[in-house]
Amino acid sequence: MPAIKAIFFDLGKTLLYPQASWQPVFLHANKALTEALLEQGVNVDARTFPIEFAERLNQYYVDRETTHRETGSLRLLKQLLAEKGVRDLPLPSLRVALDAFYAITQSNWQLEADAYPVLDALRLMGYKLAILSNAADDFDVQTLVDQHSLRHYFEFIRSSAKAGYRKPHAYIFKEALNALNLFPQQCLMVGDTLDADILGANKLGIYSVWLNRRVNRETKTLADIHPKKTIQELSELPKLLLEIA
Repeated sequence: MPAIKAIFFDLGKTLLYPQASWQPVFLHANKALTEALLEQGVNVDARTFPIEFAERLNQYYVDRETTHRETGSLRLLKQLLAEKGVRDLPLPSLRVALDAFYAITQSNWQLEADAYPVLDALRLMGYKLAILSNAADDFDVQTLVDQHSLRHYFEFIRSSAKAGYRKPHAYIFKEALNALNLFPQQCLMVGDTLDADILGANKLGIYSVWLNRRVNRETKTLADIHPKKTIQELSELPKLLLEIA
């Protein structure tokens, strides 16, 4: 096996974890988005718009798992407003509303305690590092990276919102490979999601490592998707790399 030269990381539930249940967080976020629109003079119903946005966003989350296309929450919000007769709202106004939404969700993400030590160790070991994150908004991902002081570790950071395709689609992986000028066999993918991180890596011949500490134990394991290795803590990764070198 060719020597591993780069490590690709998922972001949510890999380097970061949610500290609370998402349902009340999203309820708060939907209201914040609606309030931001109203403050800018956008004519939406304060009672019903949070529910309508939530329903549209939830359907989008379902649909993208089949298509693996990531058209993004900005486009979704613009389309929903257009259906209500609010057309040609300036991009900055849409961005203000989405930033209000994501400010709430961002506050729920916390850095894993072993993230910095592991990233420091991997850099000392000479590995190139990249983040490949499935997310509906690139600004959200970039903000989370900066809020948790992660940017200086990584030579490449790509969200599916920026790429236009979600893992396991090959496109987002190939963007990282091209940016780092590496072959799939020279890279390793670490992530928590079997049908995104692991499946996408396996299809391209990237060494796949399933990090399962944040995986819901009641969720049925996808028996037809097999990672090369499974770890329960990020702190196991440096030792694993020495073993497979």
